[in-house]
Amino acid sequence: MANSYPVNRPYFPPVEFSIGWRYVRAGRRTQRGNRFISFISWLSAMGIALGVAALIVVLSVMNGFQKEVRDRMLSVLAHIEVFETSTAAVGLDQWAQLTDQLKSYPQVLGVAPFVSGQVMMTRGEVVRGALVRGIDPRAEAAVSQIAQQVREGSLADLRAGEYGIALGRELARAMGVDLGDRVTLIAPQGTMTPVGMMPRLKPFRVVAIFDSGHYEYDSTLALTAMDDAAKLFRAEGPMGLRLRVDDMQAAPRIARELAAQLPATLAVRDWSSENRSWFAAVQVEKRMMFIILALIIAVAAFNLVSMLVMTVTDKQADIAILRTLGSSPGAIQRIFILQGTVIGLLGTLLGVVLGVALAWSVGDLVAAIERLLGVEFLPPGIYFITRLPSDLRWDDVLRIGGVAVLLSVVATIYPSYRAARTRPVEALRHE
Repeated sequence: MANSYPVNRPYFPPVEFSIGWRYVRAGRRTQRGNRFISFISWLSAMGIALGVAALIVVLSVMNGFQKEVRDRMLSVLAHIEVFETSTAAVGLDQWAQLTDQLKSYPQVLGVAPFVSGQVMMTRGEVVRGALVRGIDPRAEAAVSQIAQQVREGSLADLRAGEYGIALGRELARAMGVDLGDRVTLIAPQGTMTPVGMMPRLKPFRVVAIFDSGHYEYDSTLALTAMDDAAKLFRAEGPMGLRLRVDDMQAAPRIARELAAQLPATLAVRDWSSENRSWFAAVQVEKRMMFIILALIIAVAAFNLVSMLVMTVTDKQADIAILRTLGSSPGAIQRIFILQGTVIGLLGTLLGVVLGVALAWSVGDLVAAIERLLGVEFLPPGIYFITRLPSDLRWDDVLRIGGVAVLLSVVATIYPSYRAARTRPVEALRHE
């Protein structure tokens, strides 16, 4: 009995893959018509690459602007706020116990009490509405970065009983005040006198001016000592607590967990819910921009369709010979699906490399263009930033690449179906 030994046979890919790859590489030693088809195929790949790169760069820049605004916003806002919802005020003892309880959570990095309320701010004939927030300067450093944003004076000068106030730069400019000047705050709670209800007025001295880079807060926010704010608004103590957590993205989840454990008289609000409309508008804008720029990739996919249709028309004789040799319609269809998919993958890969490189260097590139042309695309007085921000996110890159490849595969369906329906007799009649 003869011994049988395993034979290591070389692996040969299916014939349709070999032919499809040959069609992709065609163009050097071929006829003029084939060279034109090869030129169209590379043009389609370049169109997909440009569409993918443009989409990556635009979404990265939009993410950068969103991150810039969010960081500036959170430099003033706390990640989570706990405040009263009922008319029954929480006493100082309860707030102290609640502060210790919240500090025991491992996710909570800092807790600071606050008092807040709306006032009318006047100086001479100038009147502005403002949000006054009473803070403890030492505790505030644990929940916000407002101390690092003070441009004149210091938050340490907000001492109880001295009625000092810190104004945003835009608010100070609107009021026409500088350090040492006085402004008068008109509280909404009036004082009953024999002649009727009289507004409660209190002069404050400007001891600091801050610049957060966010116009909404720089033009409306004023900080003062918590005890002074409590006297102004007739509060018996803190109105709430401001919290900073280790992961701001997890703040909504942490807020829900805290709300389930705190008394029903206390409400918990995270930074995203406080600015829900703004973040919702940004998300809608990003989705619409994704759809609009994805049309560039769709146009390149239409070029891919035209290229494959021309290839099918040019290769009628080859298709007929393959069918005569026994190739199935499915095998013919796979040849052209492979050709279009490889071109789409090549264009997507080039676009991802180009888009990632541009997204990482768009700030330096725009700065170089500004120096070359002598212009400013982002005037600091308007946008509060000097460089074009970019925040590259790999989930966006994967989503964009997946859409490009999917459109490339879809573009091959009709041409490959048309090639599979080719009749050998009809194709060879004119050869």
